[in-house]
Amino acid sequence: MDKNFQEEQFTGTIKFTPPLYKQRYQFIKDLVGKYKPKKVADLGCADCTLLWMLKFCNCIEVLAGLDICASVMKEKMHRLSPLPGDYLQPAERSLTVTLHHGSVAHKDPCMLGFDLVTCIELIEHLEQSELKKFPEVVFGFMAPSMVVISTPNSEFNPLLPGVTLFRHPDHKFEWNRAQFQSWALETARRYDYSVEFTGVGHPLTGMEKVGFCTQIGVFVRKYPQTTESARSEKPTEAVYKTVFKAVYPSLKDEKYLQNAVVSEVIFTAQIMKRSLLDHLMSEREEYNDDPTERKSKFQPSMNCFSEDLGKTLVEKSMEPFVNGNVVYIPLTTIFSFPKVNRLCGTFEKLRKLIAGKVTLSSDGSAVMFNTEHENEEN
Repeated sequence: MDKNFQEEQFTGTIKFTPPLYKQRYQFIKDLVGKYKPKKVADLGCADCTLLWMLKFCNCIEVLAGLDICASVMKEKMHRLSPLPGDYLQPAERSLTVTLHHGSVAHKDPCMLGFDLVTCIELIEHLEQSELKKFPEVVFGFMAPSMVVISTPNSEFNPLLPGVTLFRHPDHKFEWNRAQFQSWALETARRYDYSVEFTGVGHPLTGMEKVGFCTQIGVFVRKYPQTTESARSEKPTEAVYKTVFKAVYPSLKDEKYLQNAVVSEVIFTAQIMKRSLLDHLMSEREEYNDDPTERKSKFQPSMNCFSEDLGKTLVEKSMEPFVNGNVVYIPLTTIFSFPKVNRLCGTFEKLRKLIAGKVTLSSDGSAVMFNTEHENEEN
């Protein structure tokens, strides 16, 4: 629940560079870059800005947001949808983004199994009854590998012009460092987590004793979660309402992988065909006065085309060649290109993915192109 616009108003002459909310989000992004979590949930996601930033982190495969205010999420949730470019060039990873409407004081099985849970400027918005339930929901029930909680440091407030009690009208409390650390250490002890403290928003020179403007606790679960503990007290019914879900196109989906492989094979084969024809045209011009010599130079490649072509191509990795009006581009040669190789993994998978999608020789060992139109143009 980042209310940065009010914060900037209160700070008056104190200006953070970058702005404080960006420093908080960058802290999370750096943490993701270091630990590479696959599943990340942001509690109190508000306008989804942090989720939007995290969707570009290639390690993440599942993103989830939760907020008590559905209207705030809906204002900007369109930014989490795939763009046309995501369909034109699907990523190698899978990515699913989901937004839920609900309270962090309630348990829902959709929030199980996450590696990282972030709570950025959230807890100070909770009523006392919600704050009391919050540790059990997040640390006891969800039990992610890592939890990051940020909250205002009230010791910094005297440096913020215009702040009389709290930084935002919706804040129910604001803790000093001792209060936050006491709560965090007790929570960590109760649920078998360790916790380290840091923050963002450095004070002015000479005022270092007040600490960071935003204090942060990074909690790490001490022991792997057992199957039994993961299943204990698991609700049978969902209590959150899903308000948004986007599944990004991915090369892990056979449909998108096949499209990508077929496109890359055709593209690669077209380049090789063009190169071969240009080379032949150049040789034809060079030996135009001696057609016999030119024929003898290129005829052997044509004579290799036989019923044993597949075996010959695989064993000898032959170069592309022409037979009449047809250009043959060996699949083994196409498979040797790094991108094709990376997409398919194995030669057998390459053949399977392009079967029926690309014109192949009778034995399936080479991509075929008819050059009749090229010859007419020439």
